[in-house]
Amino acid sequence: MAAERAGTAGLVMRIEDLDGPRCRPEYAAAALDDLRWLGLEWTEGPDVGGPHAPYVQSARAAWYLEIWRRLEATGLIYPSPHSRRDVEAAATAPHEGEPIFPPALRPARRERAGEPGGVPWRFRVPDGRVIEFHDGLCGSVRRTAGLDFGDFVVWRRDDLAAYELAVVADDHAMAIEEVVRGADLLTSTARQLLLYEALGWTPPAFAHTPLVCDTSGRRLAKRTGGLAIRDLRDAGWSPADVLTNPLPPS
Repeated sequence: MAAERAGTAGLVMRIEDLDGPRCRPEYAAAALDDLRWLGLEWTEGPDVGGPHAPYVQSARAAWYLEIWRRLEATGLIYPSPHSRRDVEAAATAPHEGEPIFPPALRPARRERAGEPGGVPWRFRVPDGRVIEFHDGLCGSVRRTAGLDFGDFVVWRRDDLAAYELAVVADDHAMAIEEVVRGADLLTSTARQLLLYEALGWTPPAFAHTPLVCDTSGRRLAKRTGGLAIRDLRDAGWSPADVLTNPLPPS
Protein backbone atom coordinates (compact mmCIF):
# COMPACT_ATOMS: atom_id res chain seq x y z
CA MET A 1 0.00 0.00 0.00
CA ALA A 2 1.27 3.45 -0.85
CA ALA A 3 -0.40 6.27 1.01
CA GLU A 4 -1.31 9.24 -1.15
CA ARG A 5 -0.23 12.79 -0.41
CA ALA A 6 -3.10 15.16 0.26
CA GLY A 7 -2.02 17.49 -2.54
CA THR A 8 -4.09 20.53 -1.53
CA ALA A 9 -3.99 22.83 1.47
CA GLY A 10 -6.49 22.09 4.19
CA LEU A 11 -7.05 20.89 7.71
CA VAL A 12 -6.35 17.20 8.21
CA MET A 13 -8.01 15.28 11.05
CA ARG A 14 -6.14 12.18 12.18
CA ILE A 15 -7.14 9.86 15.01
CA GLU A 16 -3.96 8.50 16.60
CA ASP A 17 -5.39 5.38 18.22
CA LEU A 18 -2.42 3.01 18.44
CA ASP A 19 -2.07 3.31 22.22
CA GLY A 20 -3.92 0.12 23.16
CA PRO A 21 -6.85 0.10 25.60
CA ARG A 22 -6.66 3.86 26.26
CA CYS A 23 -7.93 4.47 22.72
CA ARG A 24 -11.59 3.57 22.24
CA PRO A 25 -13.96 4.43 19.38
CA GLU A 26 -16.35 6.17 21.75
CA TYR A 27 -13.55 8.48 22.94
CA ALA A 28 -12.70 9.44 19.36
CA ALA A 29 -16.36 10.01 18.50
CA ALA A 30 -16.79 12.29 21.52
CA ALA A 31 -13.67 14.27 20.62
CA LEU A 32 -14.88 14.80 17.05
CA ASP A 33 -18.28 15.90 18.33
CA ASP A 34 -16.65 18.44 20.66
CA LEU A 35 -14.50 19.84 17.85
CA ARG A 36 -17.50 20.23 15.58
CA TRP A 37 -19.35 21.96 18.43
CA LEU A 38 -16.45 24.41 18.62
CA GLY A 39 -16.91 25.13 14.92
CA LEU A 40 -13.84 23.31 13.64
CA GLU A 41 -14.13 21.52 10.31
CA TRP A 42 -11.50 19.50 8.49
CA THR A 43 -11.36 19.45 4.74
CA GLU A 44 -9.24 16.39 4.01
CA GLY A 45 -9.62 12.73 4.77
CA PRO A 46 -9.95 9.29 3.21
CA ASP A 47 -12.96 8.46 1.07
CA VAL A 48 -13.92 5.61 3.41
CA GLY A 49 -16.59 6.83 5.83
CA GLY A 50 -17.42 9.99 3.90
CA PRO A 51 -15.50 12.77 2.17
CA HIS A 52 -14.38 14.41 5.42
CA ALA A 53 -13.97 11.33 7.59
CA PRO A 54 -10.81 11.46 9.70
CA TYR A 55 -7.78 9.34 9.02
CA VAL A 56 -7.51 6.57 11.62
CA GLN A 57 -4.07 5.17 12.38
CA SER A 58 -5.37 1.72 13.37
CA ALA A 59 -6.59 1.34 9.76
CA ARG A 60 -3.21 2.20 8.25
CA ALA A 61 -1.16 -0.84 9.29
CA ALA A 62 -0.15 -1.75 5.73
CA TRP A 63 1.35 1.73 5.19
CA TYR A 64 3.38 1.52 8.39
CA LEU A 65 4.62 -1.95 7.46
CA GLU A 66 5.84 -0.56 4.14
CA ILE A 67 7.80 2.12 5.99
CA TRP A 68 9.21 -0.50 8.38
CA ARG A 69 10.46 -2.44 5.34
CA ARG A 70 12.14 0.67 3.93
CA LEU A 71 13.88 1.30 7.24
CA GLU A 72 14.88 -2.35 7.61
CA ALA A 73 16.50 -2.21 4.17
CA THR A 74 18.72 0.67 5.35
CA GLY A 75 20.14 -1.41 8.21
CA LEU A 76 19.33 1.36 10.68
CA ILE A 77 16.75 -0.62 12.65
CA TYR A 78 17.16 -3.90 14.48
CA PRO A 79 15.11 -6.32 16.60
CA SER A 80 15.41 -5.57 20.30
CA PRO A 81 13.63 -7.98 22.67
CA HIS A 82 14.91 -6.21 25.79
CA SER A 83 12.35 -5.03 28.33
CA ARG A 84 12.32 -1.64 30.04
CA ARG A 85 13.72 -3.39 33.12
CA ASP A 86 16.63 -4.74 31.04
CA VAL A 87 17.36 -1.23 29.74
CA GLU A 88 17.24 0.30 33.22
CA ALA A 89 19.53 -2.40 34.61
CA ALA A 90 22.08 -1.93 31.82
CA ALA A 91 22.04 1.87 31.80
CA THR A 92 25.34 3.34 32.97
CA ALA A 93 24.02 6.72 34.11
CA PRO A 94 20.73 8.02 35.50
CA HIS A 95 18.50 9.95 33.12
CA GLU A 96 15.33 11.92 33.60
CA GLY A 97 12.32 10.32 31.96
CA GLU A 98 12.88 7.32 29.71
CA PRO A 99 16.25 5.60 30.31
CA ILE A 100 18.83 5.84 27.53
CA PHE A 101 19.11 2.57 25.64
CA PRO A 102 22.68 1.29 26.25
CA PRO A 103 24.75 0.56 23.11
CA ALA A 104 25.87 -2.66 24.81
CA LEU A 105 22.39 -4.09 24.18
CA ARG A 106 22.60 -3.56 20.43
CA PRO A 107 23.00 -6.79 18.43
CA ALA A 108 26.54 -7.60 17.38
CA ARG A 109 25.57 -8.13 13.75
CA ARG A 110 22.79 -7.23 11.42
CA GLU A 111 20.09 -9.79 10.81
CA ARG A 112 17.81 -9.27 7.84
CA ALA A 113 14.11 -9.97 8.31
CA GLY A 114 11.16 -10.02 5.96
CA GLU A 115 8.64 -9.15 8.66
CA PRO A 116 8.84 -7.52 12.10
CA GLY A 117 8.08 -10.89 13.73
CA GLY A 118 6.28 -9.74 16.89
CA VAL A 119 9.41 -8.31 18.51
CA PRO A 120 10.23 -4.64 19.21
CA TRP A 121 12.50 -2.95 16.66
CA ARG A 122 14.70 0.04 17.47
CA PHE A 123 16.33 2.73 15.38
CA ARG A 124 20.09 2.86 15.87
CA VAL A 125 20.96 6.49 16.65
CA PRO A 126 24.29 8.01 15.58
CA ASP A 127 25.90 8.36 19.02
CA GLY A 128 27.35 11.81 19.65
CA ARG A 129 25.67 13.46 16.70
CA VAL A 130 23.96 16.78 17.46
CA ILE A 131 20.52 17.16 15.95
CA GLU A 132 19.70 20.85 15.69
CA PHE A 133 16.53 22.39 14.33
CA HIS A 134 14.75 25.72 14.40
CA ASP A 135 11.46 25.66 16.26
CA GLY A 136 8.80 28.26 15.49
CA LEU A 137 8.32 29.04 19.17
CA CYS A 138 11.37 27.70 21.00
CA GLY A 139 14.01 28.96 18.58
CA SER A 140 17.16 26.88 18.14
CA VAL A 141 16.86 23.42 19.69
CA ARG A 142 19.74 20.97 20.08
CA ARG A 143 19.64 17.33 21.11
CA THR A 144 22.59 14.93 21.19
CA ALA A 145 21.97 11.36 20.11
CA GLY A 146 23.16 8.89 22.72
CA LEU A 147 23.07 11.55 25.42
CA ASP A 148 19.61 13.14 25.31
CA PHE A 149 18.01 10.04 23.79
CA GLY A 150 19.11 6.60 22.74
CA ASP A 151 18.00 3.93 20.28
CA PHE A 152 14.23 4.29 20.14
CA VAL A 153 11.39 1.91 19.35
CA VAL A 154 9.84 2.13 15.89
CA TRP A 155 7.90 -1.16 16.00
CA ARG A 156 6.21 -2.62 19.05
CA ARG A 157 6.03 -6.11 20.48
CA ASP A 158 2.29 -6.25 19.71
CA ASP A 159 3.15 -5.86 16.00
CA LEU A 160 2.01 -2.25 15.72
CA ALA A 161 3.95 0.79 14.58
CA ALA A 162 5.36 2.86 17.42
CA TYR A 163 4.52 6.56 17.75
CA GLU A 164 7.69 7.91 16.10
CA LEU A 165 7.32 5.80 12.95
CA ALA A 166 3.55 6.29 12.62
CA VAL A 167 3.53 10.08 12.88
CA VAL A 168 6.48 10.53 10.51
CA ALA A 169 4.91 8.18 7.95
CA ASP A 170 1.55 9.93 8.19
CA ASP A 171 2.83 13.49 8.23
CA HIS A 172 4.73 12.74 5.02
CA ALA A 173 1.84 10.89 3.36
CA MET A 174 -0.62 13.66 4.24
CA ALA A 175 1.72 16.45 3.08
CA ILE A 176 1.76 18.09 6.50
CA GLU A 177 3.77 21.32 6.27
CA GLU A 178 3.66 22.48 9.90
CA VAL A 179 3.39 20.53 13.15
CA VAL A 180 2.27 22.39 16.28
CA ARG A 181 2.39 20.41 19.51
CA GLY A 182 3.46 20.54 23.14
CA ALA A 183 7.00 21.30 24.29
CA ASP A 184 7.19 17.89 25.96
CA LEU A 185 7.75 16.46 22.45
CA LEU A 186 10.86 18.44 21.56
CA THR A 187 13.10 15.40 22.00
CA SER A 188 10.67 13.32 19.93
CA THR A 189 11.22 15.81 17.11
CA ALA A 190 14.95 15.09 17.17
CA ARG A 191 14.20 11.38 16.87
CA GLN A 192 11.76 11.98 14.05
CA LEU A 193 14.24 14.10 12.12
CA LEU A 194 16.54 11.08 12.02
CA LEU A 195 13.69 9.05 10.53
CA TYR A 196 12.99 11.72 7.91
CA GLU A 197 16.66 11.66 6.99
CA ALA A 198 16.80 7.86 6.78
CA LEU A 199 13.74 7.81 4.51
CA GLY A 200 14.96 10.67 2.31
CA TRP A 201 11.98 12.88 3.14
CA THR A 202 11.79 16.61 3.83
CA PRO A 203 10.47 17.25 7.35
CA PRO A 204 7.74 19.79 8.10
CA ALA A 205 8.28 22.94 10.14
CA PHE A 206 7.79 22.52 13.89
CA ALA A 207 6.44 24.76 16.63
CA HIS A 208 6.27 23.51 20.22
CA THR A 209 3.95 25.32 22.60
CA PRO A 210 4.32 25.60 26.39
CA LEU A 211 2.18 23.09 28.24
CA VAL A 212 -1.04 24.34 29.82
CA CYS A 213 -0.62 24.21 33.60
CA ASP A 214 -2.73 24.97 36.64
CA THR A 215 -1.92 27.68 39.18
CA SER A 216 0.54 25.39 40.97
CA GLY A 217 2.47 24.70 37.79
CA ARG A 218 1.19 21.16 37.27
CA ARG A 219 0.38 20.03 33.75
CA LEU A 220 -3.39 20.06 33.25
CA ALA A 221 -4.85 16.57 33.10
CA LYS A 222 -8.13 14.96 34.00
CA ARG A 223 -6.51 13.12 36.91
CA THR A 224 -5.44 16.46 38.40
CA GLY A 225 -8.77 18.24 37.93
CA GLY A 226 -8.36 19.57 34.40
CA LEU A 227 -11.64 20.14 32.59
CA ALA A 228 -12.45 18.63 29.21
CA ILE A 229 -14.40 20.51 26.54
CA ARG A 230 -17.41 18.31 27.34
CA ASP A 231 -17.27 19.42 30.98
CA LEU A 232 -17.37 23.06 29.87
CA ARG A 233 -20.27 22.36 27.50
CA ASP A 234 -22.21 20.71 30.30
CA ALA A 235 -21.48 23.70 32.54
CA GLY A 236 -23.12 26.08 30.07
CA TRP A 237 -20.12 27.48 28.19
CA SER A 238 -20.64 28.49 24.57
CA PRO A 239 -18.08 27.78 21.83
CA ALA A 240 -17.05 31.46 21.97
CA ASP A 241 -16.52 31.19 25.74
CA VAL A 242 -14.23 28.20 25.29
CA LEU A 243 -12.22 29.77 22.48
CA THR A 244 -11.80 33.28 23.86
CA ASN A 245 -12.48 33.51 27.58
CA PRO A 246 -10.11 32.32 30.33
CA LEU A 247 -12.97 32.23 32.85
CA PRO A 248 -16.49 30.77 32.65
CA PRO A 249 -19.34 33.14 31.84
CA SER A 250 -20.95 34.78 34.86
